[in-house]
Amino acid sequence: MSTKQIYYIRRSFLFPLGLLLVLTGALFVVCLFRGEPTAKLLILGLFMLPITVLFVESAFRRTLLTGDGVIAVKLLRKKELKYAEMTAVETVSVRKRVFLTLCAGDDFLIISNAYANFPRLVQSLLARVPATAISEETRQMAAAPPVKSTDVISCWLAVALLAFILYIQLGGLS
Repeated sequence: MSTKQIYYIRRSFLFPLGLLLVLTGALFVVCLFRGEPTAKLLILGLFMLPITVLFVESAFRRTLLTGDGVIAVKLLRKKELKYAEMTAVETVSVRKRVFLTLCAGDDFLIISNAYANFPRLVQSLLARVPATAISEETRQMAAAPPVKSTDVISCWLAVALLAFILYIQLGGLS
């Protein structure tokens, strides 16, 4: 298995998140030009900060499965674990949210089911990791990896709400 597989954060999440960022920026500009109170601008600015960080971090994040190991690429950093050095592959599940923890001594990587093709990622990863390192919970989860969609729905609801607020700011409903 020397082929490299690349997994990205789901585009179905990134698209509404990017749209939310654009709408928040547009609302900030509209409020700025309309001379809205400083407190309102400050709240909008504080609202934009975590959205920007989440969007940029998610847009650059990817996991690569290579012939030798797993590489997690994040904004301005990269971490690699070799398959042969992995001592444990564990699973933590919180409702539909799943986190795979890959341990190699003191080093570890955490992979969530925010990635596109998560079931394929899990199957490919477990096929390459030493069988003794895989926990029973991970084997059970791998049989039917959960797919999370509530974050996408929440993001689209936030987009709809912000679009409505922007519409009102631009003079709608008056």
